[in-house]
Amino acid sequence: MESELTQGPVTKTMLRFAVPMILGNLLQQCYNIADTLIVGRFLGADALAAVGSAFSLMTFLTSILLGLAMGSGTVFSIRFGQKDALGLKEGVLASFTLLGAVTVILNIVIFIGIDWIIWVLRTPSSLVGLMREYLIVIFSGMIGIFLYNFFASLLRSLGNSVVPLVFLAVSACLNIVLDLWFVAGLERGVAGAAEATVISQYVSGIGIAVYTKIKFPNLLKRENGVRLRLRRMREITGFSALTCLQQSIMNLGILAVQGLVNSFGTVVMAAFAAAVKIDAFAYLPVQDFGNAFSIFVAQNFGAKQAGRIKEGIRAAVLVSLSFSLFVSLCVVVFAQPLMKLFIDAAETAVIAEGVRYLHIEGAFYCLIGGLFLLYGLYRALGRPGMSVVLTVVSLGVRVALSYALAAIPAIGVVGIWWSVPIGWFLADALGVGYYLVKHKTLTAQIRAEK
Repeated sequence: MESELTQGPVTKTMLRFAVPMILGNLLQQCYNIADTLIVGRFLGADALAAVGSAFSLMTFLTSILLGLAMGSGTVFSIRFGQKDALGLKEGVLASFTLLGAVTVILNIVIFIGIDWIIWVLRTPSSLVGLMREYLIVIFSGMIGIFLYNFFASLLRSLGNSVVPLVFLAVSACLNIVLDLWFVAGLERGVAGAAEATVISQYVSGIGIAVYTKIKFPNLLKRENGVRLRLRRMREITGFSALTCLQQSIMNLGILAVQGLVNSFGTVVMAAFAAAVKIDAFAYLPVQDFGNAFSIFVAQNFGAKQAGRIKEGIRAAVLVSLSFSLFVSLCVVVFAQPLMKLFIDAAETAVIAEGVRYLHIEGAFYCLIGGLFLLYGLYRALGRPGMSVVLTVVSLGVRVALSYALAAIPAIGVVGIWWSVPIGWFLADALGVGYYLVKHKTLTAQIRAEK
């Protein structure tokens, strides 16, 4: 089911490839949405606050694996565009080795330092037990996360975005069923919600690994001449490390903000836990469209299609902007009903704070949509360092402004919410400015790429 993104109508080709990715990651969000909704409804605000805080930590740690997989996928896409079969196979071997080793290290570090991590997050004492119970279980799913992200990245780099969607659809449905059974039926509390997610993650991870092995046996088989070469490890590490750094910085900044949010107490924590799920769900399509755009650019970069890349940039900006404006309108108008999906109507203070968050951040999704396109563009053109710079600007501004504004009594927690779109805007301005200055150099680089 592999396909070349170097041929056919640009907008149609890009959308046909992007839509399954978008649907797949919307389903992946259902893991956390299901946890949040069911925990909030059946276990109350304290449990919701604990799970929401744990989600920020889990997102940060899994972003390391996601970043490595995304960086590897860029290399796979370039080699596929160049029709370099040997380079692709050796890149796959190098990437699997790297991601596997990082997964093992992360698991060891997490379980050794879990109490210290909870302390760093400034978790209220009343929630420490719940959060620890949830984290111990949820982190046991890291191998499943590694398997899914690696093989999904590989298949997408070959132009196959449908199969990852299929496996996520199955596991997302399984997760919802198990969530209801473990939490509402068996009354296993927050640990039950975590168990449902972990089981579902292993279903998707092992399932997609088996599919890839059966469908592409030659790609994964250790043939003569295919070895773990140092130059391939350097290539994979060069792309992956910076993409990983970008993802880690992004989520480390969010984690730092989570600590500040926690200092405002359970009401703000619960509001943030619910609102951030709505937020992530709302702009996730433009995030995934940015990733699809990156694979499109990478394949055409390998094939030296400079004109097609330029046309793809114009089409991607139009699609992302149109969708972002529509979603912003929906979130701002329906903020209160959306919050009530996660929080009982009696929790008026929690709902009010969540609505305020969504009215501020939800109005500016066009800015984050543009930022995801810039991330994808620079990653695909072999400039992942620029993606890191944009992330540092976006998150650095967010964290610095959050702490500075929240300390002013007249502003308080609302300063945390306003820091987000301000960070997006400044990073967008820098990314677009860099492209306008360097676009001739980038075009020449595409034509010279071998």
